[in-house]
Amino acid sequence: MSDIRILEKEIYKFKSSDRLKWMKTGINYYDGNQDIMKRERKVIGKGGRLEKVENLPNNQVVDNQYAKLVDQKVNYQLGKPLTIETKNKRYLELLQDVFNKRFHRTLRNVGEDALNAGISYLYPYYNESGEFTFKHFNSFEILPFWRDKSHTELDAFAHLYTITVYEGETEVNRECVDLYSKDGITSYVWFNGRLVPDVEKTPSPYLTAIDEEGNEQQLNWQRIPLIVFKFNSKEIPLIRRVKSLQDGINSMLSDFQNNMEEDARSTILVLHNYDGQDLGEFRRNLAQYGAVKVRSTDGAKGGLETLYIEVNKDNYESILKLFKKALIENGRGYDAKDDRMSNNPNQMNIKSMYSDIELDANGIETEFQAAFEDLLWFINQNFINTEKGDFEGEKVKFIFNRDTLVNESEVIESLNKSTDLSLETRISQHPYVDDVQRELERIKKERLETQEEFDGYNATFNQNKGELDGQES
Repeated sequence: MSDIRILEKEIYKFKSSDRLKWMKTGINYYDGNQDIMKRERKVIGKGGRLEKVENLPNNQVVDNQYAKLVDQKVNYQLGKPLTIETKNKRYLELLQDVFNKRFHRTLRNVGEDALNAGISYLYPYYNESGEFTFKHFNSFEILPFWRDKSHTELDAFAHLYTITVYEGETEVNRECVDLYSKDGITSYVWFNGRLVPDVEKTPSPYLTAIDEEGNEQQLNWQRIPLIVFKFNSKEIPLIRRVKSLQDGINSMLSDFQNNMEEDARSTILVLHNYDGQDLGEFRRNLAQYGAVKVRSTDGAKGGLETLYIEVNKDNYESILKLFKKALIENGRGYDAKDDRMSNNPNQMNIKSMYSDIELDANGIETEFQAAFEDLLWFINQNFINTEKGDFEGEKVKFIFNRDTLVNESEVIESLNKSTDLSLETRISQHPYVDDVQRELERIKKERLETQEEFDGYNATFNQNKGELDGQES
């Protein structure tokens, strides 16, 4: 088969795959579009089959504990800016310009997408202004072609997306496919399950440079320009761990509200000598007038009774508590209302509460550190292209500053006693310090000022002492 035919088959498989389904499920659940919104009230009908009914309460309550879990993990791991460590000061300044606040916002979006979909992508490119920057691709729009089973090296990737165009006066959605390979970008249109070359876009390189003579040079990266950020090595989204628990929470709350709304006008009624035959008419009169006519015949007294079914809220609260606890444990989060956080918790209790989320955070950091190595390669290539310097041999360390609760007094006291550690190490662990290098510079400046002040006092003292000695002699 031709390469184009293979690509068509891969796209078709991706569109119908469980992998894509779970990606969209995770994103939908985070947005609040959960299965409970599609639930219908049903009763047993003729032949024992379930039938949909419209005259019963059908509440669809969403208590989005899953979104809370995702936000908790993202803010814990990526809530604070990265700390960059390298011995080359010029290199550090250039990297800090790249990893600015705008990049931090993009990185948080990447982390959120990686949790919801299991994997997320950054695309390095030069924008129309010639600025080197990064674009976050939606995970469900990228079809990667891996070179190895471990999914560490890319051969190519396809970007599947939809745009709105006008055909005459009619607005239509057009499915587009951009193939990114070692030769550059080739664009297609997905039409009736086949790929058709996009006549509006010609194949193009990744980079266009102008030489000294003013001629354009078409250049391509030596690597496929896609940085892959994984939630875990198997690329399994978080929703697969907790979907059934989130659905259980929604069902319990919806059922509880349904039962509370089924009052005397819509619950089980027992009629004695009802003055009429059609029960639908009886229900309508009861709902409209709040009354019903009964009669007494042949010595039998008419009347109306209700079968009262008590709704025990304690049962629902117990089940909800179990569901929420299980969701936190299976999702490896933490309970901010944990009993261990009452009064003045010590550092050991705090660490115990954060033990589960630490497990996930360590795994995520391992995957993200590998992604940052790939990211750094493109950044270094940009520095070479823009003649800012060749830093490929420089070692860089990226530190994820996790946003965890601490007993600050205990931490500071422990650091002050750790005199066998270097000053830089102690400062990097101090709860009040965000920028280690800036704090070191401040300490150095203060020490110089103190030394100069001391030298001034010492010189004055020596001068006065000399004058006194001269007078005595």
